[in-house]
Amino acid sequence: MPTVFITGGAGFIGSALIRLLITASDWRIVNIDKLTYAGNLASLAAAGRDPRHVFCHHDICDRPALDALFAEHHPDGIIHLAAESHVDRSIHGPGDFVQTNVVGTYTLLEAARAYWSGLDAAARNAFRFHHVSTDEVFGSLGPCGRFDETTAYDPRSPYSASKAAADHLVRAWQHTYGLPTLITNCSNNYGPYQFPEKLIPLMIGNALAGKPLPIYGQGDNVRDWLYVDDHARALQLVFERGRPGETYCIGGGNEKTNLQVIDTVRDLLDRQSPRDADRRYAELKTFVADRPGHDQRYAIDAGKIQRELGWRPLETFASGIAKTVAWYLDNSDWVAQVQSGAYRNWLERNYAQR
Repeated sequence: MPTVFITGGAGFIGSALIRLLITASDWRIVNIDKLTYAGNLASLAAAGRDPRHVFCHHDICDRPALDALFAEHHPDGIIHLAAESHVDRSIHGPGDFVQTNVVGTYTLLEAARAYWSGLDAAARNAFRFHHVSTDEVFGSLGPCGRFDETTAYDPRSPYSASKAAADHLVRAWQHTYGLPTLITNCSNNYGPYQFPEKLIPLMIGNALAGKPLPIYGQGDNVRDWLYVDDHARALQLVFERGRPGETYCIGGGNEKTNLQVIDTVRDLLDRQSPRDADRRYAELKTFVADRPGHDQRYAIDAGKIQRELGWRPLETFASGIAKTVAWYLDNSDWVAQVQSGAYRNWLERNYAQR
């Protein structure tokens, strides 16, 4: 049975990928996660208890621990998702982003290179190191154009700078040492199990609690929205069929202003979980001071992955956001555990670490 290491597998995108691989592949999964504030094993549900899933509570900056995992599990490849990912947190505490996203990626690359160098020729050729990155490394777009694989890097926040640095390290290890690497740059993800500080779950949670819906600036910043399960399918395709040394941009083709996203969410809530008859969620909208250095627009040209690997998103924004709102309404216990911090005890209460 082939084995893949997935770093950050208890996070939002990582858990979606594991759920997909458990149901739609034969991979044995070694999930390496530090379980920081955004790591939540409850997001894996039944998939996480499948015998093909092994959870390892480790930091990717811990080289001895990584070497031991390589020696024990003999992976055929790595999908590297472990990262600090929230722009606002990076503005107020950039050190954690440099440590995890830059130093952690370097440490993982070196551990992978040491392991890969000792494989026989066939195993070396088959091995893949897939680094999952973001469109934010490309900076900010004007009213026209889209990012693609040839776009120059222009990161604007500590978060995007740390991810850009990690991208460059991955490419350097491929060019210098021959390590078979892949990079994907995705647009904004949304969907079930997302940590509630992100825009869409934050708005859902605040609306249901009767709290303000904070909108940066005028709410006219544009993002391309990608349903997380569509992203997971793309990651599997790139890992299994992508060409080593290549980069693939993954986008949902759903450009929306933040204000449009918030208005869509509150319209769905008005229909599915209405407030009192004389009140609407629109009353909670509150414009606040803009984020420092807030990029105006992101948009992805996903033509390469569509042409070469046949991937296309299955969800429109309308269908994906409807599923997302319905999921949060139906899973109030998961949301409450995250908001209370009780999810941090999930490992001790529900999961036998192996």
